[in-house]
Amino acid sequence: MSEIARRRSVLQSSQENGRTGIPMAVPPSAMKKSTQNKRLSVAGPAARGVYPPAALAVPSTNPRQSLYRSQNLNPLLASASKHSRTPLQSSVRRGSLWGGGAGALQPAAIQTLKDSRPLRDRQYQTKMRQDVVGWLQSTEYDISMQTLANITGKEYRNIVQYLFSMLDPGYPFDPQARFEDEFIPALKCLRYPFVGQVDPKWLAAPASMHSWPSLLGVLHWLVVMCKGRLHYMESEHPTLQFSGIIPEEFDDPNHHAALSFDYFAEAYEAFFAGSDDFNDQQRRMEERYAKKNERIEADLEEQKAKLTSVKAELEKLQSAPAPIDKLLTDNKYLKRDREKFQECMRSWEGRKKTLISHIATLKMDIVQQASNLEQLNAEQERLSVVVREQNISPEEVIRMNTEHEQLSRNLEDLKVKIAESQKTILSLEVAVANRGAAAEEAVDVYTRLLSNLGLFPPLPAPFQDIDLQVELNTAASQTENLLRGPDVRHVIKPTLNAVIESKRGERAAVESDRIKVDHELDRLISECENLEDEINETEKKVMVMSEQADDLREVAQRDSLVSNAEISRLERDLGQARTAALSSGAGIQSRLQALQIAYREQVDKVARLRDETVRAIVKNSTEIAMFKEDISQQLKSLRDFAEAGS
Repeated sequence: MSEIARRRSVLQSSQENGRTGIPMAVPPSAMKKSTQNKRLSVAGPAARGVYPPAALAVPSTNPRQSLYRSQNLNPLLASASKHSRTPLQSSVRRGSLWGGGAGALQPAAIQTLKDSRPLRDRQYQTKMRQDVVGWLQSTEYDISMQTLANITGKEYRNIVQYLFSMLDPGYPFDPQARFEDEFIPALKCLRYPFVGQVDPKWLAAPASMHSWPSLLGVLHWLVVMCKGRLHYMESEHPTLQFSGIIPEEFDDPNHHAALSFDYFAEAYEAFFAGSDDFNDQQRRMEERYAKKNERIEADLEEQKAKLTSVKAELEKLQSAPAPIDKLLTDNKYLKRDREKFQECMRSWEGRKKTLISHIATLKMDIVQQASNLEQLNAEQERLSVVVREQNISPEEVIRMNTEHEQLSRNLEDLKVKIAESQKTILSLEVAVANRGAAAEEAVDVYTRLLSNLGLFPPLPAPFQDIDLQVELNTAASQTENLLRGPDVRHVIKPTLNAVIESKRGERAAVESDRIKVDHELDRLISECENLEDEINETEKKVMVMSEQADDLREVAQRDSLVSNAEISRLERDLGQARTAALSSGAGIQSRLQALQIAYREQVDKVARLRDETVRAIVKNSTEIAMFKEDISQQLKSLRDFAEAGS
C-alpha cells in the first residue's frame, strides 16, 4: 500500500495546477473499482512548444482542442500532463493533434527489426506477465494473473489504451473505429521497434499460442516505457522544466527556460484577463533572479573587501622601509654583543682556572689537617693509656681535679675568645669579600681602559716586552699572589707614566704642527687676498685698457668715416675737375694733380690709422693673455703649496 500511495503522490495533481485540465476517456475495464477513487495518469506536463499549424489539426468530436502538441517522438516526453486528472467516469475524450480513424496521419515507416527477446520461453513469459500485472496493480488498475492467462480482445484493448493514456493522454483513439486498424499506427507513433512482427489479425484471439507471445511482448514494452517515464518524472531532471524544482542557484538553460515559460504564461493569463500591466510578473522574475544572485553578490562583496585589504597591506609593505635594513642593523648589534660575550667568557674562563687551582690547594690543606688530626687522636689514646696505668694518691687526685677545674675555666675563656675571634673573622671576611668585588670591578675597568686605549700587547717601542694586563686572584692565601701580572708600583705605574709622557709629547708635537699649519694657512690666506686684490686691480686696468681700445676703435671708425666722406667729396671734385679740365684746359690739369695728391694723402692717413688701431688691439690682447697666464701660474703654485701643506 505504501508503494501505491507513493505512486499516487507522484502521479496525482490538482485540477487547479493543471496546465489544460481537459479530461479524457478511460477504458471500461478500469471502472470495476469504486467510482469515487479516481485513477491518476503518469503522464507529465504537456510539452512546451509553439502552436501547431492549422493544416495539422484534425477535426474531432471534442469541441476544445489541446493547445500543446503531443511529443510522440519521445515516449518519455509525451504530452500527457502530470497535473491533469483522468476521471474514471467521463464520456468526454481529450482532443489531440493526432487524427482519429482512417483519416489519422500515418507516421513515417520504421525499419523492421528482429525481436531478440525470448518471447517463446515460458519462464520469460511468466516474468513479463508478472511485470505487467505488478505495474497495472500498482497504478490501481483492476487486473489479475488469470486475466492475462486467458485474455480476450476487449481486455487486451483496454489494457493497451490504458497504457497509452499513461504515455500520451492526448492520443486520438477513435471509439467508433476498429481497434485492429488503430493498433499498428499507435505502435508506430510510439516507435515500437518490432512493429513489423505484429499482425493486427492477432487481436481477434490474442490468447492463442502463435499470437500471445508477441502481444505480451508489446504489453511488456509499454509497461517498461511507463516505468521509464515515471522514473523520469520523479527524477526532477532539469529538462522537465518545472519551476518548483529549480534550486536557488542554477546555471542550466532548462531552468532559465522554465522560469521564462512561467513568466510568459502568467503574462498571457493577465493579458487574456484584459490587463496590460505586467509589473507583478516582472517583479517576481526579478526577485527570483535576485535570490539566485544573492550568494554570488555576497561572495563578490567579500572578495572585494579582501582585495581592498590586500591592496592596503601591499601599499603598507611598499611604503615601509625594506626589512633587510632592520635585519642588518640587528645583525650588527648581535655581532657586537657576541664579541662582548666572548670577551666575558674569556674573563670568566680565567677566573674558573684560578678557582680550580685554589680548590686544589684547599683540598691538599684538608688532607694535611686530617692527617694531623689522626696523629693527635693517636697521641690522646696513648696518653689515656699511660694515665690509667699510673698509681695516683688522693692528694694528687685533688691536685689534678683542681688543675682540671682551672684548665676548664681557662678553656671556657678560650672558647669565648675563639667565638669573638670567629665573629671578628666573619666580619673581616665580609669586608674582604666586598673589597674583593670592588677590586674585581676596578680590574675590569682597568682592562676595559686598556682595550679602549689600545694598550694590549704588543705595545709600541720601547714597551714591546711589557704586558700591562693584571688578574685578581681573591682565593690566594698569600697577599703577594692576590694580583697576578707585572708589579704595579715598579712596572705598571712607571710604564703608564712613560706612556702618558710620550702621548703628551706627541700631543705637543701635533699641537705645534697644527699651529704651524694654522700660521701657514693664515699666510696663504693673506697671500690669496693680496692676489685677489692684484687680480681686481689688473681687471680694472684691463677694463680701462678695453675702454681705451674701444675709444681708439671709435676714433678710428670716425676718422675712417670722415676719410671716406672726404674721399667721396674728392672723387666728386675730381670728377668735376675732370669735367672742368675738359673745358678749361691746362689750369684744370694742375688743380687735378693737387687734388690727386690730397687724395693719396688722405688714403695714406686712413691706412696708417687702421694699422695703428690694429697694433694697439693686438698689443692689448697680448698683454691680457700674458696677464691671465701669469695669474693662472700663480694660482696653480698656490694650490700646489696648499695641497702639500695639508
